[in-house]
Amino acid sequence: MRLLIVEDEKRLAVSLAKGLRAEGFAVDVVHDGLEGLYRAGEGVYDLVVLDIMLPGMNGYRVCAALRAAGHDVPILMLTAKDGEYDEAEGLDTGADDYLTKPFSYVVLVARVKALLRRRGSSGASPVLRIGSLTVDTAARRVFRDGTEVALTAKEFAVLEQLAVRAGEVVGKPEILEHVWDFAYDGDPNIIEVYISALRRKLGAAAIQTVRGAGYRLVAS
Repeated sequence: MRLLIVEDEKRLAVSLAKGLRAEGFAVDVVHDGLEGLYRAGEGVYDLVVLDIMLPGMNGYRVCAALRAAGHDVPILMLTAKDGEYDEAEGLDTGADDYLTKPFSYVVLVARVKALLRRRGSSGASPVLRIGSLTVDTAARRVFRDGTEVALTAKEFAVLEQLAVRAGEVVGKPEILEHVWDFAYDGDPNIIEVYISALRRKLGAAAIQTVRGAGYRLVAS
């Protein structure tokens, strides 16, 4: 899952991004409304955490512009304001949920996961079955022949990208785009490290290498 944080309080934005990455999400951060609108409009995000008081364009206008353009990405609005009127205004512009600062990080993560589950339940099943593997994308758990397999957050994120397109070839750039953030400038071969770890835990035959193209998750 790839998230976008649009928040001009840089310390808060960095803190949120660090915590959400530890949960296994790929997270991009921008600090003004216009940049947020541009990036969210690219359509590559599964959820947007959007502050209301932003330079360039406030969160209400960003949200309204995204909805007017037909983007249905879940939006969780953040604000230092408090009161029913502000909440109603945020929801009226198309936001899916609303959180008032200061807030508990645990509550934010719960809200994020709830919105993602809600979106998943309206489309494809959150539980994917590929041969002996069961991948629960909502609970972020993996089972092999009925036995749970412990994965790190990043291992699960890589597996998820393969599982949602089981049987298809998924290239390294696609995995990097969804599992790592746009600022990642390290070695793209880091993916091979995680693929090797997944093969050790799930069975070598579960993930095929398609030379020059990427990887394919198959029933084993």
